[in-house]
Amino acid sequence: MEIERINENTVKFYISYVDIEERGFDREEIWYNRERSEELFWEMMDEVHAEEEFMVEGPLWIQVQALDKGLEVLVTKAQLSKDGQKFELPIPGDNFKDSPVEDKIEELLEQHYHSNLNDEDVLFEYDNLDFVIAFKDFEDVIHLAKRPGLDELVTKLYYFEDNYYLLAEFPEELFGEDEVDDILSVLLEYGDETQVTIHRIQEYGKEIISNNVFVELRKYFN
Repeated sequence: MEIERINENTVKFYISYVDIEERGFDREEIWYNRERSEELFWEMMDEVHAEEEFMVEGPLWIQVQALDKGLEVLVTKAQLSKDGQKFELPIPGDNFKDSPVEDKIEELLEQHYHSNLNDEDVLFEYDNLDFVIAFKDFEDVIHLAKRPGLDELVTKLYYFEDNYYLLAEFPEELFGEDEVDDILSVLLEYGDETQVTIHRIQEYGKEIISNNVFVELRKYFN
């Protein structure tokens, strides 16, 4: 796999179909099997992180171009604005001035809510938007649980390397873009963004609460 670091927030890599098959993936299933396509993507991202120290956190804008002998993938990280109120998607350098990416959360979330791209444009589609929030102190999670309007989130709580991690998923049918913005701002009042991926947390950490984190916490910490 060939990897090119574009800038702090963007990386591009190329993987041949031969390489994909040598990794144990079928060329066709990466388009039609979501679980397998995600497995391949995160395997590739692990290599990108190892070679370029490209930390995955928060939502990603992913553009895939299907070539004759492989796939070219462009991955850009979204960043919270300085006021913590919205996401900004940094525009890559001069080589990508014609990219449709804009530095607005509306464009970022379009990938999740109203994507009209075909399979040759986007390798992976996600039904829900999800975030991982880190907490140093369990008390912060308890205080967060008392905030209203969070129970419809799909949540799990983990413990890993002296930190608590909340996985919060926003079901597409329940949350609009503005609601995601508002709720994420609340979550970040109590926790912090993290560079640890949920896959590493799930593999090496301990699951504390498997569902309805805030409801469960209020049962015991009223």
